[in-house]
Amino acid sequence: MQSGSFLDRVKIYITAGKGGDGCMSFRREKFIEFGGPNGGCGGKGGDVIIQGESNLTTLLELAYNPHIEAKAGEKGGTYNKTGRGGEDKIILVPLGTLIYKDGQLLGDITQHGQQLTVAKGGMGGRGNQSFKTRNNTCPHMAELGQPGEEITLILELKVLADLGLVGFPNAGKSTFLTAISSARPKIADYPFTTLNPNLGITMHKGMSFATADIPGIIEGASEGKGLGHQFLKHIERTRVLLHLIDPDGFDGMDAAESAKVIEKELKQFDKDLAKKPRIIAINKADLPSAQKAYEQIKKKYKKFPVMLMSAATGQGVKQVLDEVVKILSVTPVPVVELEAPKAVLHKVEPIFTIDRDEEGIVHITGKKIDEFIAMTNFTQAEAVARLRGIFKKIGLEKALLKAGVQDGDPIVAGGREFEWNGSLDKHAAENPEHTGYKRRETKAERLAKRAERRRAKREEA
Repeated sequence: MQSGSFLDRVKIYITAGKGGDGCMSFRREKFIEFGGPNGGCGGKGGDVIIQGESNLTTLLELAYNPHIEAKAGEKGGTYNKTGRGGEDKIILVPLGTLIYKDGQLLGDITQHGQQLTVAKGGMGGRGNQSFKTRNNTCPHMAELGQPGEEITLILELKVLADLGLVGFPNAGKSTFLTAISSARPKIADYPFTTLNPNLGITMHKGMSFATADIPGIIEGASEGKGLGHQFLKHIERTRVLLHLIDPDGFDGMDAAESAKVIEKELKQFDKDLAKKPRIIAINKADLPSAQKAYEQIKKKYKKFPVMLMSAATGQGVKQVLDEVVKILSVTPVPVVELEAPKAVLHKVEPIFTIDRDEEGIVHITGKKIDEFIAMTNFTQAEAVARLRGIFKKIGLEKALLKAGVQDGDPIVAGGREFEWNGSLDKHAAENPEHTGYKRRETKAERLAKRAERRRAKREEA
């Protein structure tokens, strides 16, 4: 984690709300014959939504609270009452936040109030009234709520600003930001006083623009040296760069050499940075060496406006802001293009896959299989019979028999353990509610049955 209260990268773990369970109930009122089922459906689980907030400048709060859950939907009620939907969970992030899932960019939050739904809440389970048919007028089953989506996201903040201040440490960037805005960054007469990007809002000639003070960049920053390398990415989103130069140079370099090094670092980090509109300002005009450095750099950099100013005294600051406003008025806002998902033709994901591990346990995997099992209430015989019918229709039973599953083989599916007990066709004729599976007994249940058998033998004796 970065020092201070600024954080620009965080991993969060998101769980959308579970759907509410369906209700199983029957209408029973005096003088009303054949009331029938009237269990309502459960409410939808809450979604997780990321929303832009202009007053935020860091992702620090999410770093302290990375596990985020939305509210679950409420259970359905009698008289066909649908449960209340779960409340959506809104995550506020600063503008300029990029959202990644498994390395793919999902969204770019650039506007106040902009929303992106990153996890969908589960559907509510259906009540028994939904299962009423001509052949089954009295269903004794209801679905459980669908689990909400669970995902892990990487949020990365790249400061959104119109003007980005770059330069070597102690070039006067923080002093300039203080002079043109209400921001109050730390200012001192030694290098590296700015450890985090600072933002300020400037109003000049009727135009309002945001200015970002990027921590000092040193030679080799694009390769990971110093403090500036972790903040170079923040100037990728700026529209115009203001390069401040100390006329006395930095670390044994004169002003012209220092300007050349900064330009090299920008180009090595991202070639597009070198193409951004740029203003070069020789700061500290009150120093004796300022005029000489100004004339030297002006001759060398003819394609950029080169200006002389003093952020401390205010000399030339107005002229610099005039140039900034002039360039901003004709420079469009950079837009991050989201990569469209690659179209895959003729690729059908299997509904289920069957694997057997070294211990002989058969594992059935598949998104739909997990969903069917999660929404089945195994305490209701009709619900289990319905699950059996679904598995039979999708060909799971035949696939298991083809895979050589024998009676008594353990099966794991949807987070549950079963024990295969023969063909579904074989037992369906004898008992319509037989599923072909039975839950594996726990150790406590086996011991209880053994004790019961011993007790029965003692009573017989």
